[in-house]
This record gives sequence, structure tokens and C-alpha cells, in this order.
Amino acid sequence: MRFAVLTISDRCSQGLMQDTAGPAAVALLRAQWPEAEIEARLLPDEEDQIAAALSELATVGVSLVLTVGGTGMSPRDRTPEATRRVIDREAPGLAEAMRSMGAERNPFAWLSRGVAGLAGHTLIVNLPGSRRGAEESLAAILNLLEHAVDVAGGGQTHP
Repeated sequence: MRFAVLTISDRCSQGLMQDTAGPAAVALLRAQWPEAEIEARLLPDEEDQIAAALSELATVGVSLVLTVGGTGMSPRDRTPEATRRVIDREAPGLAEAMRSMGAERNPFAWLSRGVAGLAGHTLIVNLPGSRRGAEESLAAILNLLEHAVDVAGGGQTHP
């Protein structure tokens, strides 16, 4: 199984800040899928670059792509727009679950614009850019992802 984690951050991609959220997401994936191949990348907040990376990863058969960052209200936060350019079908329940569970601890979780959806057989999920936000959001849906990835890849039918 192949996964990818894309950290979307101008400051991290320029070396001005250390990425802690991306490695935290990788660690949670590794704990759930110890045998998975997990690729990590760092990209600036550039919609075209994000969309190109997502398209490439879907084309080469990555099962799950997590983006970390670029889901807020800043004018440079364009990850959801890039994701919508690539996905064929949305999976809104995943984004709703992340926001709902996150808002139990932090009401600002409702401001996240992250989306989730399928690009062919690849599931793409947008996580917030803070370490805490990424960890809590991923933890909120982690138990759903195994089934979602399996069904999206054609591995099983609905129960």
C-alpha cells in the first residue's frame, strides 16, 4: 500500500519554519499501517503546484494522499481549491467528521475549509496545518480510512 503526505506551507517550503504537522501525520499512518510505503513532500501554497502533485500521485496509484495545511482563511490557503480540481467525487463526511470532532476542543475548527474526495482510486484528505489540528483531524477519521481506502481501491464491497 502506498500513501503520501503533502505539507503545504510557504514558510516550511522556504526553510523558514520546521514542518511538525506533516511528520506527525506520517507517524499516525505508520502506526496504523506499519508496512505501508509513505512518501512525504513539502510544497508552497501554490494552487497549481498542489493540483499537479495530487494528480501525479493519483496517476501513479497512491491509495491515500493527506495534505497538511492550506485549509484556512488566508488568501494563500488554496489547498481545497487545488483538491477540487483533481477529485472526481467528494467524500464530505470525512471533512465533516474532522471539523465536528475538532470543534469539541477548539471552536476555530469550524473555520477549516478542508475537503476530502476521490481522484480515481486515490482518496485525498485535507488536514489543517498545525500539528495539533492535523493529529486530531486524522485521529477523528483514522478508523474510517482503512475501509474507505479498501473500497475505493476495489478491494471489497460495502458490508
